[in-house]
Amino acid sequence: MSRVVSGIRPTGKLHLGNYFGAVKSFLKMQEEDDCFFFIADIHSLTTHPTPEDLHSNVQQVLAEHLAMGVDPQKCALFVQSDVPAISELYTYMNMNAYMGELQRSASFKEKIRTQPNNVNAGLLTYPVLMAVDILAHHADFVPVGKDQQQHLEMTRQFGNRFNNLYSNDYFKEPQAYSSTGNLVKVPGLTGQGKMSKSSGDADTIVFDEEDKVIQKKVMRAKTDTGPTKPNQDKSEEVKNLFDLMALVSDQSTINHFDELYSKAEIRYGDFKKQLAEDVIAFVSPIREKINHFKNDKKALSDAAQIGAEKANASANKTLEEVREIIGFRKFY
Repeated sequence: MSRVVSGIRPTGKLHLGNYFGAVKSFLKMQEEDDCFFFIADIHSLTTHPTPEDLHSNVQQVLAEHLAMGVDPQKCALFVQSDVPAISELYTYMNMNAYMGELQRSASFKEKIRTQPNNVNAGLLTYPVLMAVDILAHHADFVPVGKDQQQHLEMTRQFGNRFNNLYSNDYFKEPQAYSSTGNLVKVPGLTGQGKMSKSSGDADTIVFDEEDKVIQKKVMRAKTDTGPTKPNQDKSEEVKNLFDLMALVSDQSTINHFDELYSKAEIRYGDFKKQLAEDVIAFVSPIREKINHFKNDKKALSDAAQIGAEKANASANKTLEEVREIIGFRKFY
């Protein structure tokens, strides 16, 4: 069984894209691997150093993942700041990270551009903290997107540098997690590609939204003027909505509207009305579970405590061994 580590940002609420992407991967991984899924509240301070309500954001993320099936008994689902060893290991690893390589990080360059008034030291050393999150649990694999590949490469670099500096082979080289299934791309509602928070509120379907809000978003989704002849190719905007329907609707419903489109008889108003109903039917039971967990303080507490115990056992062992390798010794 391989060890897998992945972080979850406590910013914003989960949308359909998150569910069919990261969360579905988590559900698969927790059945097959030894998993550490952490809510990255320390990381979030690099962008939001004075969060309005960090605890509520973490509570929201924890409740959402429990509602969607992430099981504390099958994995370590924990809050990053509940594992003090991470911060101490971060200090030690920073001593072996060089200014030049950190400044060349793509994420650091991007943050300088997007938040010029908040270029803090945490942003600069962000790759080190990310590396520690992974190395502390001796992860074999990390599920990362293309935008995080450089951070994974830097993790291997920091681990190998530690090994070379102290003449050992303590840290392994984690690899990118590769799912055996096809990755699901959840299209947005504005015709701009995949569903993403960065594309704006109108592009996403959030689980915590009321039915009428979801319905309004879907009805405003971008289409085109409609097919003018039978068997006409779908535009990107229309194809996106059919792809979304494929995730939430019955096959008979999909076939019905696909046939209408092929005959050039489709009415987009009817199509989007049905899509909205099916999206709401899919989202509603998960939303009810999220609200249940948000109000179940014991379930949240138990889940966070179980995860913290697992993560602390793993990270504390690593910290103790790293201190020994570096040469820290007590005189009492």
